[in-house]
Amino acid sequence: MSDVIKHECGIALIRLRKPYQYYIDKYKTPLYAANKLYLLMEKQVNRGQDGAGVANIKIEVPPGHRYISRYRSVEPQPVQDIFEKINKKFSKVQKKNRDKYRDASWLQENLAFTGEVWLGHLRYGTHGANEIESCHPMLRQSNWRSRNLVMAGNFNMTNVEELFEKLVSLGQHPKDKVDTVTVMEKIGHFLDEANQQVFDRFKGIYGNPDLSRIIEDNIDLARVLHRSCRDFDGGFAMAGMTGHGSAFVVRDPAGIRPAYYYADDEVVVVASEKPAIKTAFNVDYSQIKEIQPGHALIVDKYGEYNEFMVLEPTEKRSCSFERIYFSRASDPNIYNERKMLGRLMIPQILEEVDYDLENTVFSYIPNTAETAFFGMVEGLEDYLAKKRRNAILEGNLSPEELDKVLSFRPRIEKLVSKDVKVRTFITDEAQRNDMVAHVYDTTYEVVRKGVDTVVVLDDSIVRGTTLERSILKMLDRLEPKKIVIVSSAPQIRYPDCYGIDMSKVGEFVAYRALRKLLHEQGLENLADEAYAQATAALATGNAYGHNYLKQLYDRYEYGVISRKVADIVRPKDLKAELAVLFQTVENLHKACPDHSGDWYFTGNYPTPGGNKVVNRAFVNQFEGKIQRAY
Repeated sequence: MSDVIKHECGIALIRLRKPYQYYIDKYKTPLYAANKLYLLMEKQVNRGQDGAGVANIKIEVPPGHRYISRYRSVEPQPVQDIFEKINKKFSKVQKKNRDKYRDASWLQENLAFTGEVWLGHLRYGTHGANEIESCHPMLRQSNWRSRNLVMAGNFNMTNVEELFEKLVSLGQHPKDKVDTVTVMEKIGHFLDEANQQVFDRFKGIYGNPDLSRIIEDNIDLARVLHRSCRDFDGGFAMAGMTGHGSAFVVRDPAGIRPAYYYADDEVVVVASEKPAIKTAFNVDYSQIKEIQPGHALIVDKYGEYNEFMVLEPTEKRSCSFERIYFSRASDPNIYNERKMLGRLMIPQILEEVDYDLENTVFSYIPNTAETAFFGMVEGLEDYLAKKRRNAILEGNLSPEELDKVLSFRPRIEKLVSKDVKVRTFITDEAQRNDMVAHVYDTTYEVVRKGVDTVVVLDDSIVRGTTLERSILKMLDRLEPKKIVIVSSAPQIRYPDCYGIDMSKVGEFVAYRALRKLLHEQGLENLADEAYAQATAALATGNAYGHNYLKQLYDRYEYGVISRKVADIVRPKDLKAELAVLFQTVENLHKACPDHSGDWYFTGNYPTPGGNKVVNRAFVNQFEGKIQRAY
């Protein structure tokens, strides 16, 4: 997208189901799991580049030996940084103790990262500073192996304050209010309680050394997760490991955040995206399963696994932004959905260019919009095929006209490319804006000046600032008659609170268009009324049931907002005509029928906390507060 937003996080989990020596003998390396985790994380690096972390647990090592290892990094290439450190450990052994390099027992007693359970995380910082302490996996330690907890996740909670108070009421003294700490401490509390209950049940029957194993075998992780997660309001795919080697991934009841798994007799693997598993383990997509909403995939310390319902599933509202932008398009379903998003824009585009394809040049803003552009081109070809058929059936064409009809193709050019060598390091605002305008390069002499219309496809428009400051100015230098900017996603109107860094409504160009319309029509009193209602609801604790911003958008037809967006992003010195087209929500659902999460477009949040967040975000904007709403 032309307006970059931070988003999501990525998780990766590997559980080796056979003894460590098996993998050394079969794959001729003690780094089998490490190499696979590296691939899983590299293939999901699009999900988080602020930091990364890896943790590893050895299931059976004698007391006195370290069995939990963890590295985290906020270096410019954090995944590579972590795995270079891990590989360095093994390289030293290979050089100095070559006879021990393939001895599983020796390695597990003497070398870190030789365990059977691996957890990796890629961080995009939607909250907190970009410091190593903010990187997952997080670790909750104890001298009791079964009370240790390692966690990483892709999540945001809307009710952190309430969860914090719940922990305090349980007698805890949390060190921070951020959702990562709150979530881990809540799960940790019920894990401790489960440990104590099993201990009390068997303490008179078994002696202490044996009792530890009895506890590990009898902890009901599904019940722990049910008791921990039932108060969570948010979108989450959370992965965890206990010190004795059990592992889990639990998903929110609406399936907002993604999680997929693959299992065979050697491994159980979980990742945020299917292509990562496909690439790392060379399996068919049909073998990769989705963890069901409200369920936890649990792998016990013996490697046995199953899905358990820990929360009652609600209507499935999987994040549609995953399909539009976040996840890799190498997933065949996502690839086809993005193509359909482009194809479904054809009626709007044809109407906007007055069906004059001879004088229209089609292009896209690079990289992420490319797949949707392919779909748009296919839609144009289908339209032209019907036109050719009708023209031939009418039978009134001369040979020259027939040749023209048969040979005509849409004019497709790469007009926009990003110059990666240009860095906008200048801090002076005026000069910086001028530099931003040169981050993108244009292809000259393919647009007929004053004649052609240029249609440029983007996958979404969030703030509109890159259009205003860079892309439109650049396209105008080509001197087209008209510029049409097409978003294959609908208008982003509302904040996200489940994982995407879109929490301030004042940054959305659609919201700016709304407020400008109200101002121009003398209806600002309606915004004042909505603000008063939202403020009162927040003050009385009733902000969960209604989205007060939505009633302002409902006053205007979709196209009215689109036209006002065009007015807002239009540079003052733009010579060409300008139009901005957005995908409709109805067509979004046609393209992505199994991923109906659309709250950032419609304001229809899948959890009550979403309404509270949008009301808080609206009030913050109204009061000029530049801060997160959750």
